[in-house]
Amino acid sequence: MKHLPNLLTLANLFCGCIAIAYFLTAQPYTSMSLGEGGLPTWQWVYGAEQMYFGSIFIGIAALCDMLDGFAARALKVFSPIGKDLDSLADVVSFGVAPSIILFKFLWDVLMAEKNAFDVNMLGMCPAFLVACFAALRLAKFNITASEQKSYFIGMPVPAVGIFVGSFPLLQWFSPPFVSHAFAACIQNKWSIYLIIVILCWLMVSKVKFIKMIPSKWSMATAWPQLALVILTLIAVPFLQVGAIPVAFILYVLLSVMYKQPATVENTGN
Repeated sequence: MKHLPNLLTLANLFCGCIAIAYFLTAQPYTSMSLGEGGLPTWQWVYGAEQMYFGSIFIGIAALCDMLDGFAARALKVFSPIGKDLDSLADVVSFGVAPSIILFKFLWDVLMAEKNAFDVNMLGMCPAFLVACFAALRLAKFNITASEQKSYFIGMPVPAVGIFVGSFPLLQWFSPPFVSHAFAACIQNKWSIYLIIVILCWLMVSKVKFIKMIPSKWSMATAWPQLALVILTLIAVPFLQVGAIPVAFILYVLLSVMYKQPATVENTGN
């Protein structure tokens, strides 16, 4: 049982790798098959579903990331290897995988321009800044974890991964009240660049983000978590998968609004 947290962390990494594989194949490609007389025939294979399945695996990776922390606390198993392994898995699942999503959306936007054949590959490279800043955020956390017992300094990387991971789901399901705004956003390269800049800044900012498990269960300390859960649940019937980015925005706003009590004892992780 003592290896369960690390196994869950590896499951997180495994799901992140699968998500990346799905995203990388999410474009039309040709497949050869043998037709009549043994002659090769080619047909187009469209990979629209790949983005959807990739997002599902980011969600599974997030679930494994949450469970490995619960398992470590329940079994009282903590080690430097486990902490570093968790960071490495998070970089892949919530840093690299979301970067590829943003890369794909930038690709679609730039290929739709009139000068698509002259588009420079560098125009899509800013997407990978999310992975770079995620690595920086996790490296900083590993050496300052003792200061982040009751809150996170900077946006947690899994939150960024879940937020960007919801983009293909929004595109696939086209939820009411959200689909038009989302479509307008991802069809503009400057909007995507702005999203990248904001996410990168949030991860390395000094903003204190709340943890979903409060340091003390009282209305004075746990109201942001309760508000986030209640408002998200209210949004689900109306916005469907659109409730995911709404929850992300609420998380940012509530974290900014909430003033961490100076007397709160830093216990737990």
